[in-house]
Amino acid sequence: QVQLVESGGGLVQPGGSLRLSCAASGSIRSINVMGWYRQAPGKQREMVATITTGGSTNYADSVKGRFTISRDNAKNTMYLQMNSLKREDTAVYYCNAGPVGPFGTYYWGKGTLITVSS
Repeated sequence: QVQLVESGGGLVQPGGSLRLSCAASGSIRSINVMGWYRQAPGKQREMVATITTGGSTNYADSVKGRFTISRDNAKNTMYLQMNSLKREDTAVYYCNAGPVGPFGTYYWGKGTLITVSS
């Protein structure tokens, strides 16, 4: 079992910045990939950014150059620095981690809401 807890969401004006954190606990030794996903109202959940234990990153085209994903393996924590936020970044942001165990399970946090509005 892996527990993921996101923090750092809130209301921000367009052009502003926020940093999300995801703290992992439990059976985390085998986690290779951690990532941020988001789901806007009425839309499907989409990948925002992922990072491996070795530091390889992948970003959605819509956030490249604005968002930066990072990971502190010693603290079992992942971050998402979001700059130049746009209204279309409004969504619930979820932390994801895995694969874990014999079935390669990926775990999700409960999400944190980011609202970009003036």
